[in-house]
Amino acid sequence: MIELKNVSKWYGPVQVLNECSATINKGEVVVVCGPSGSGKSTLIKTINALEPFQKGEITVDGVKLHDPSTNLPKLRSRVGMVFQHFELFPHLSVTDNLTIAQIKVLGRTPDDAKKRGLKMLERVGLIAHKDKFPGQLSGGQQQRVAIARALSMDPIVMLFDEPTSALDPEMVGEVLDVMVGLANEGMTMMCVTHEMGFARKVSNRVIFMDVGGKILEDCSKDDFFNHPEARQPRTKDFLNKILQH
Repeated sequence: MIELKNVSKWYGPVQVLNECSATINKGEVVVVCGPSGSGKSTLIKTINALEPFQKGEITVDGVKLHDPSTNLPKLRSRVGMVFQHFELFPHLSVTDNLTIAQIKVLGRTPDDAKKRGLKMLERVGLIAHKDKFPGQLSGGQQQRVAIARALSMDPIVMLFDEPTSALDPEMVGEVLDVMVGLANEGMTMMCVTHEMGFARKVSNRVIFMDVGGKILEDCSKDDFFNHPEARQPRTKDFLNKILQH
């Protein structure tokens, strides 16, 4: 579904991704973790071309992002993205937030878009809030609307960029529950997160990045969490710090 080959990116003289390679198969859930500043969010944003990269190749479902002739907006419409800060339109109702991209990007009729959007809103447990505005919802509810919005576009893959880091602790669970449900349904997912419980429960694989944008580990969750002796020293250090609490 997703293939990265030696992807590198610089901001001016600073290298933020360093020869990153990985393959994500259909139906896999891959968690990307690591310290702040290790390029995790940048990596995930290159996959739907929100961030350009200077070197390497990225292919999503057979579409080559590094090919200048690729229709990037068309690709983006098939790759669901959920951000840290929801990115809902504050002046639109929940229903309008769910339908606007379907109408403008996918060319659906307002009726079809509404039907699909409300079905996904029900999927995340928020159908009762369809006429509210984002400002009337809690952070956890807004993030679930953002997930419903992404799902309304019928994505082939879902990318999550720290979807719970802006939430109060009490709201994290409701968002993770939706993500667990998606994973159990076979959605291909890449998720940048610090939620190691989620990584343990749901992921097939863990990619661990370190400062400088290098992928240090790409292994099964079992190997990552249960066989620290086989990990790189930097990974062991990271795991020791986060898992002892």
